[in-house]
Amino acid sequence: MVEALPAEGVPADQIMAELRDLRTADLPTHGGRLFAYVYDPALPGLDELATAAYALSAHVNGLDPTAFPSLLTMENALVGAASRLLGGGPGTAAPDVVGSVTGGGTESLILAVKAARDARPEVTRPRLVVPATGHAAFAKAAHYLGVALDQVPVSAETLRPSVDDVRAAIGPETVLVACSAPSYAHGVVDPVAEIAEIAAMAGVRCHVDACFGGWVLPYLRRLGVPVPPFDFTLPGVTSISVDLHKYAYTLKGVSVLLHRDAAARRSQYFAFAGWPGYTMVNPVISSTRSGGPIAAAYATLRHVGDDGYLRLAEQTLAGVRGIAAAVSGVDGLRLLAEPESTVVCFTRTDSGPDLFVLADELAGRGWHCQPQLSYAGLPASIHLSVTAAVAPRVPEFGPDLRASAEAARQAGPVRLPAEVLALAGALTPELLTPELVAGLAAGLGLGAAPGESSGDAGGPAGDGGASGPLPVRMALVNTLLDAVPLALRERLLAEFLGLLQRPTY
Repeated sequence: MVEALPAEGVPADQIMAELRDLRTADLPTHGGRLFAYVYDPALPGLDELATAAYALSAHVNGLDPTAFPSLLTMENALVGAASRLLGGGPGTAAPDVVGSVTGGGTESLILAVKAARDARPEVTRPRLVVPATGHAAFAKAAHYLGVALDQVPVSAETLRPSVDDVRAAIGPETVLVACSAPSYAHGVVDPVAEIAEIAAMAGVRCHVDACFGGWVLPYLRRLGVPVPPFDFTLPGVTSISVDLHKYAYTLKGVSVLLHRDAAARRSQYFAFAGWPGYTMVNPVISSTRSGGPIAAAYATLRHVGDDGYLRLAEQTLAGVRGIAAAVSGVDGLRLLAEPESTVVCFTRTDSGPDLFVLADELAGRGWHCQPQLSYAGLPASIHLSVTAAVAPRVPEFGPDLRASAEAARQAGPVRLPAEVLALAGALTPELLTPELVAGLAAGLGLGAAPGESSGDAGGPAGDGGASGPLPVRMALVNTLLDAVPLALRERLLAEFLGLLQRPTY
């Protein structure tokens, strides 16, 4: 049992041994075999540099930049680098771009929605227009901020929204239109130029969620990939988010939110003087922030450099093409979309193997992918985020994918027990009780004993190889989640997570 506050202090070497032992249950963060959650450039010495820089500034507090100007200097440098990469800065069509460093993509998107909402105080019922493939963080932002979410459907063939549908969704209460470059699930770049033009004509802000691809798409374009315009070179784009802890390969969690000018950013800030303490003014959601991630990001960018990122993009592109070719070479599998960025997303043909069983088979061979459930006419799929570390692994992946597909075909699809299907069909979120959820979880192998915890906050569908109280094989769980309505799916996952997150005593 893990105890955080023992009666007497524990020696440092024993604690480090305990931490190393706990880490053995985690998925591998390096080596090119994990296709989600982490981003590995496979650059010797980079981890050591980043962690040393992190430690140097770990106790620096981003709450007050006048007290710690080193952090302000580094943040401004990171914002400047992101701006230049994305079409802003001196000598461009967007010379006045400003920005803020946030703790991650979700925080960047929440702040983009907040800035758009607060810039239109006359709108009493603000609305956000976003393609259905927009990141779930937009829904989180809308929920937190009291903004209505208008999701525009996407084509099952192109995985993009119709420009006419986006235009029709914009109304007098729309405060922000958003699009993706690329969408996380499928790696497809939305028609940003057309959407930004529509938004500008309507007098509405347009945010481009480039959290996933913003740091790599410009380099892929330099390598000859036909990347469509998506950045500040488009006059209708008013803000962009880009995560440095993805394809800039910095430590978690560093993202940058850019605005076309200072006036657009002003409504992002929060200030409050109505209490007897210090006047609070925050550019981001957090007040106290460790300088560690920012210092690590600064060190990483300076060490890798522009030429280094171009080489990493070239390696990643080779990995994408190799993985896509391996998928296309397996009977019963097909690419859901031709890769446009760093994502390989595939599904099954009518005669193909069960994808959830396939994900388990891949995990059993050391390849950890991200199953995605079906949604609104889009089939279930498997998402692979490809990094520079994947390219050398391609010759190993192809044979293992073929073997996994054959094993999944031999095993056949998952069959849910009739009683489980009947129960799932009769349930609504309101009918779920803690006892019912606990019993269902135990039946699926998800029942952690009191005081235990394990798993991933992304939910069962996001992990093909969890350990501890979670079952190693997740096909049964994913099949159940795929079969139930969306509202019930959400509630089940939230309740399952609640079972896992319990204190140890």
